[in-house]
Amino acid sequence: MTTTDDGTGTATAAGTAAHRPPGTGLETLRAVEQRVLWLATSVIDHANRVRPNPSGLKVGGHQASSASMTSIMTALWFHELRRQDRVSVKPHASPVLHAINYLLGELDEQHLTTLRSFGGLQSYPSRQKDPDPVDYSTGSVGIGATAPIWGALARRYVNGRFATGGSGRQYSLLGDAELDEGACWEAVLDPAVTDLGEIVWIIDFNRQSLDRVVPNISATRLQGMFDAAGWQVITVKYGRLLEELFARPGGDALRARIDAMTNPEYQRLLRCTAGQLRERLPGTGPESEQTARLLAGLDDETVVSLLRNLGGHDLGALIDAYSLIDDTRPTAVFAYTVKGHGLPTAGHPQNHSALLTGEQMQQLAARTGTDPDTPWTRFPPGSAEAGLCERAARRLSRQDPPPQQPPPLPRDFGRTPSGKGSTQQALGRALLDLTRQAPQAAGHVVTVCPDVASTTNLGGWLNKVGTWSPTQRRDWFADDAETILHWREQPGGQHIELGIAETNLVGLLGELGATWSRWGTPLLPIGVVYDPFVGRALEPWSFGMYAGGQSILVGTPSGVSLAPEGGAHQSVTTPSIGLEQPGCTAYEPAFALDTEWCLLAGLANLGKPDGHSTYLRLSTRPVDQTLAAVPTDPAARERRRRQSTAGGYLLRRHDNPSLTIAAMGAMITEALHAADRLDELGTGTDVVCITSPDLLFRALRARQGLHDGPDWILDQTFPHQRARPMVTVLDGHPHTLAFLAAIHHVPSRTLGVTGFGQSGNLHDVHHHHGIDTDSILTAALDLTLTTPAN
Repeated sequence: MTTTDDGTGTATAAGTAAHRPPGTGLETLRAVEQRVLWLATSVIDHANRVRPNPSGLKVGGHQASSASMTSIMTALWFHELRRQDRVSVKPHASPVLHAINYLLGELDEQHLTTLRSFGGLQSYPSRQKDPDPVDYSTGSVGIGATAPIWGALARRYVNGRFATGGSGRQYSLLGDAELDEGACWEAVLDPAVTDLGEIVWIIDFNRQSLDRVVPNISATRLQGMFDAAGWQVITVKYGRLLEELFARPGGDALRARIDAMTNPEYQRLLRCTAGQLRERLPGTGPESEQTARLLAGLDDETVVSLLRNLGGHDLGALIDAYSLIDDTRPTAVFAYTVKGHGLPTAGHPQNHSALLTGEQMQQLAARTGTDPDTPWTRFPPGSAEAGLCERAARRLSRQDPPPQQPPPLPRDFGRTPSGKGSTQQALGRALLDLTRQAPQAAGHVVTVCPDVASTTNLGGWLNKVGTWSPTQRRDWFADDAETILHWREQPGGQHIELGIAETNLVGLLGELGATWSRWGTPLLPIGVVYDPFVGRALEPWSFGMYAGGQSILVGTPSGVSLAPEGGAHQSVTTPSIGLEQPGCTAYEPAFALDTEWCLLAGLANLGKPDGHSTYLRLSTRPVDQTLAAVPTDPAARERRRRQSTAGGYLLRRHDNPSLTIAAMGAMITEALHAADRLDELGTGTDVVCITSPDLLFRALRARQGLHDGPDWILDQTFPHQRARPMVTVLDGHPHTLAFLAAIHHVPSRTLGVTGFGQSGNLHDVHHHHGIDTDSILTAALDLTLTTPAN
């Protein structure tokens, strides 16, 4: 094996296959590679051309994108991987993963005909939905690529706290166009990633995107960015044939010509005949004659093949590149490939979704030694190829540890808050109460922040449990009396502080929330972020839930209660986002005790097969806690807790109500004040405290026969005999609570925030948006005075 420096400070696997002695099994591996190519292509072909399709809608699939990854994945699975390793496969190469799993005996033949059919193989790899082993769900560009980074950090955390995470590399297989996503670079640059030597990104550098050949994509620039972030960079650029030609007279000129060529010109040459190549490839530079003489000595087949002979399709070069991986720091392997390699569509700028014709499939079958009439045939027993598959299957076979049960959690700490306080403050107190009343459960809690621990009231918790770090680090401010927040960084800490990138926060949150299924150890992860930035974090957090990650996301501060911060920092849509998010229960409590109860309910749903995530929208606005009127009787208190965690409760009951005000979160103060004034005006008013429109909406759908689940909370929160015209109010978009009127089909007015805010004091901003006490009272009078009596 030899390596060279390509001038960028990166290791380059150069000519390794050419120097590999015979008898190393490359021919057998190449035969397996060809079978993988055939199977992956056939899986897509069957879904589009063979399987009945009454709708006539395009099924889709990506034969070219799969073909460019075939060599990379064959060398990885059948030579390099160990059972403790995990791999995230780029979305459009899912058929290659299924083909490999089929040859390893991990997928039944019946599934090969089900790509993109209902209940069949998913369009993109899915941990939860595919029938064969999938380590990471992918499909949302950039998120699948970064998931192994957060998986590595989560495994390190589990090892540091519980010594149960095991070991192994965390591979990401991604296309070069995926590096356009900012999520990739936010993850690469996070300070927590530098020490994670088990991370390996293998980049399918085919220089094509969905629409075109990318004109200015530069491997050198990208490699420099990884290098600057502290990553090892390995380049696998040329295969055995080209390396041999470079060593001949005129070879230096040929290398220089190819190296200097633009991506579009290179791709165009891939579509040329031998004659056209002899004319075009030498170019017009001073060394063109040397290149022309070199080409003159080659037969037509070699001339056509040479530009396709890139390192990402040379099994020997790939194997040797994998052997260069340094496990002391993250690694990026740039494997040069041709999109569609081995197919008639190779290198065509519009090959992204192109499908082979029936005739082309026949030709591919002949070239790969398969029979299109029996496309799913495995290698004959006793053959070298079957032996290689069997050995790889034994080497990779693993039994995931059975998930442990999460530790028991209390439902109520028994404390009744008094005075004024915010729900954000209640979060910090609840976490400290957990360490005192349920230390075993508290030991499984891990909090994550993107540099906002001090401003989201986690300081006390952080000082109590310490900050996680893969190694012990000295706290240079430990002896500074004026330092309030102490960063005791150690492997046993329970808070992880990331840089300012919400995508990283929820990416890690998803993987911490998947340790129950991936490593057998349940964690109780809580991520805290400013609520205005939940929208930025939502897509990767949602994808984490899709992949089985269970966590709690806390958005705080929230709403126009952030008035002094200005309109850009006033979240409006997040309450309805929480209501609409699958795999998640959304809460926005009004009082500190509701916050405690909802947090404990959310924690109790983590780390188990039937678990789910929770979104808590909290506020910095102080609220008089005596307004909660918490029952003193234990049974009545427990009834209130059950109602609070189920969606809401009737907070104030009038003897003869004419109106209902349903309020959520910090607006409960204005709702109660409005009710007092309405009572004085002779309009008796019930006040309902909404803690989760999400759960109430589910209950309504259950009552309508559209959803499975209980609906008892509707009878207790909105009794039929007390159905009256309704005013709803929240510090967010009004349509979040608009459905409440449909419970009993009553007239309603919905108040909330529908526009961008501006700076100001809280009274002025509430009045501007029409959610202050006067606005509630006006809406109530308009409603009751214009609504006929029952």
